[in-house]
Amino acid sequence: MLKTQAIKENLKKLKLSAMAQHIDQLLTEAQEKQISYVELMRLLVNAEITHRLSRDKERRTKLAQLPLNHNLDLYDFNYENQLEKIQLAQLRELHWLEQNFNIVLMGPSGTGKTYLAAGLCFDAIEQGYKAYFRTMEDILQTLRMKDITRKAAIDFKRIKNAHLLVIDDIMMFPVNQQEAVSLFNLINDLHGNTSLIITTNKSPKEWAKVLNDEVLATALLDRLLYRCEIINLKGESFRMKNRKTIFENQQN
Repeated sequence: MLKTQAIKENLKKLKLSAMAQHIDQLLTEAQEKQISYVELMRLLVNAEITHRLSRDKERRTKLAQLPLNHNLDLYDFNYENQLEKIQLAQLRELHWLEQNFNIVLMGPSGTGKTYLAAGLCFDAIEQGYKAYFRTMEDILQTLRMKDITRKAAIDFKRIKNAHLLVIDDIMMFPVNQQEAVSLFNLINDLHGNTSLIITTNKSPKEWAKVLNDEVLATALLDRLLYRCEIINLKGESFRMKNRKTIFENQQN
């Protein structure tokens, strides 16, 4: 018993906490089932690997900053936004991510763009990718502050090393010239290395108005659309269709 305790303490010092946690159970199992030393070591190592993979996924999920609704297993196909079940299934396979394709989700407010983008981001995390969900304002704030604060610098570094970056509600609000140039430089740096999911309620032709620079908008779109699938979502706003009321027995 003292020897086992000493082993557990040494495992903790080596930061093998899962092995330390499971050693008593696995030693008992080894004695009962006459498991070999090699098999016992395999079980202990597997326990540590499983624990570390789980911790890593939890960490990547937290850093992704996903919105509350992001589980595409709960996707409501009764809501018609022109996205077919087979298309969603193909998107969730993430072959496009492996091929470094971009996805642009375009459509009016309330058609599920953010939910789909967040869901695909979560699927990527589940499969081991470094994926992050940021709004357009989040991105611009990081670009503004990356040389000023440590927090922004760290987030900028994460984004630059991402496998997948979601930019939600891009071009919803006008941006100034400096912000537009910073955004272009980021997209240009990510081009060819990081897949992007863009959600927008503006058509590509309208981007020039938001940026107030047709040349810059054209250059930005050239990089985004080179290897890209544009998905047009249509229909009535899901939020308005399912609007809540504080009054009982009242229809929307």
